[in-house]
Formats: sequence, C-alpha cells, structure tokens
Amino acid sequence: MSLPSPAPDRACLVTGASSGIGSDIARELAARGHQVVLVARSEEPLRELAAEIGSDAAPAHVLATDLSDRSARAGLLGRVAELGLTVDVLVNNAGYSTLGKVVDADPDDEMAMVEVDVVAIQDLCTRVLPGMVERGRGGVLNVASTAAFQPLPGQASYGAAKSFVLSYTLSLAGELAGTGVTATCLCPGPVKTGFADRAGFEPNDFDSALPKVMWVTSEQVARYAVQELDRGSLVAIPGLANRVGARFSRVAPHRLLLEILKRMHPALREH
Repeated sequence: MSLPSPAPDRACLVTGASSGIGSDIARELAARGHQVVLVARSEEPLRELAAEIGSDAAPAHVLATDLSDRSARAGLLGRVAELGLTVDVLVNNAGYSTLGKVVDADPDDEMAMVEVDVVAIQDLCTRVLPGMVERGRGGVLNVASTAAFQPLPGQASYGAAKSFVLSYTLSLAGELAGTGVTATCLCPGPVKTGFADRAGFEPNDFDSALPKVMWVTSEQVARYAVQELDRGSLVAIPGLANRVGARFSRVAPHRLLLEILKRMHPALREH
C-alpha cells in the first residue's frame, strides 16, 4: 500500500511541525510533491518552514493551533477545508514529556501532557478517518516512542501515553484493513531535538543516559518514517539498536527491566 498521490485538493497534515521530527517529516513529504499543512502552537517557526519547503506546485500552509485546546482541535479540519483541501495523510507528531516521580508531579502538568500526547491523537484520528475511508485512500502516522515497549520510571505518564499510542494505532490498522487507508506507528529511540529541554532534563543528562549506538538523527527518523508509512508498515522503529532494544524490552522480566531502567534514568539516579 503506497501513500495517496499528490493533488491540488489534497494535503498532508503534520502536527508538532515547528521543529525536530515533525518539521523533518514535513520536509520529506514536501520533497515527494505533497502539499503540507503545518500545525503547532508557535506560528513563526511554521512560517519559516513553509517558506523553505513550499512551492507553487505544492504549497505549505500554516495553521497555528494549540492542540491542548479541545475547541481549537475541533475547528482544525474546518480551517483545512477553507483552504480547499482534504487531509489524505495525518501525521500526529505533537507531544512532550513531564519528568520525575509521580509522587512529586503536578497534576495539572500531567493532565496537560496527556491531553496533547493521547487525547489529541484520538481526537484528530476520529475526525479525519471517516473522510479517508469514504474516499478509499489515506494514511495515518502516529508518533510514539521506544518507550511504548517498556515501563519508564521517571517518566511514567509519558511511557504510558506512548504505550497507548502504539496499542491504539495497531487497533486502528486492524479496523482499517481493506479500506485503502493505513495506520503506522513510529517509535523512535533517542533523537537530538528540543524534547529533552522541554521535559526538564539537565544539560547532557539526556545525552548520556543512553548508549551512542541508539541515537538517530531527526532527518534519519523522518526519512524512515515516510518510507514505512508509504509501505503501509504497522510499526516503524528507526535504527537497528532500537529495534533490538524494543524486542528485549518485550521479553525481559519486568523486575529486571525496572531495575535497569531505574539505574539509567537521570531523574532517579540520585536515589
């Protein structure tokens, strides 16, 4: 199953497109001739990206949106329709993490993260998929993490959110079989983006927490993600080391895995 062909009335909607993996996925899609609709809270980075990747044949459109705001999300597809476009590819990339023990967590911060990392994905899939199925074409790429395959003490809510995204996407793929629409879950390992800064990691802590062999660049992740989406893959894990790590996490005894992860996580090392 390949991605739908570019057309003047079709677009790929990419959330979290202002930086990192999201912006690089938008670049990959634009390079294939697709119009892209760029979505994030910050408008200026989106405009800079649109100017970089848009063309007369395949424009890039900016729709600054706070995806934690349910009413803003509800109006997003209407704004796309006002551009004369339908969404043939949905990339749910927006997300972030809180950091630290649950016992020390701020409830509002935790719920805000779940709103973006979980509820927004459900919301946009529920709104976009009926049109895709009716047209008999489309692709959904939901971005999770290798954290989806394991517990993550120190980032419990984030790990659980990504486990949800993986399970949800696999279930979608089962439901969509035979419709002409595919669902793929991207599960990157560590990537150098602004993720660690927003989560609250100390300088160099995030870089040193995982072996260098597991690190993949944002550009490599984006290229692999679009390739696997085009193939209709169920799960895409960039990097051989990360694929091996994900497999190990699935079979390792939970107590052993928890002990390893507790020792590795920067937020828990002092304990």
